[in-house]
Amino acid sequence: MHRLIHSLARLTALAGGLVLLVLIVMTTLSIVGRSVGVGEITGNYELLEAGVAFAIFSFLPITQFYGAHATVDVFTSFLPVSANRWIAAFWEVILALAILLIVWRLYEGMQRYIGNGETTLFLEFKIWWAYAASFAAGTMASATAIYCAGMRILEAATGRNILPSEFGEH
Repeated sequence: MHRLIHSLARLTALAGGLVLLVLIVMTTLSIVGRSVGVGEITGNYELLEAGVAFAIFSFLPITQFYGAHATVDVFTSFLPVSANRWIAAFWEVILALAILLIVWRLYEGMQRYIGNGETTLFLEFKIWWAYAASFAAGTMASATAIYCAGMRILEAATGRNILPSEFGEH
């Protein structure tokens, strides 16, 4: 299971990175086109909005797996490693619940847009397509978050490292 989650998290991050690279090229070409008088790429804002949302959800699984979210340990750095493991496990559970809540609401929004058939202004692609892409990446983020929460609890209970973290590499 560990290897599967890690592989899927990496694959999802690579997909997000590829989309981000395409968005960078598109935005650059649009700006250059505007600057030289050719005009901007039609619908670039629509694509940028959808693509960045997908990229954000795509990077969550690998960030979660490596415990690479920003942390502030001013008040906990003096505590023993065992206490910090339990604190990390607690926040991992809270983060998993938050990701699940966000992905659930993303799903509900997607259902709403499927039902009303709304499209974007310039490209006229269905808005739910962007929601579906983000939902797919968010589903992977949810699976990773649940797995990581369980592993952090197991780490706290056993005192051994399972996931990469500040408590020692796996």
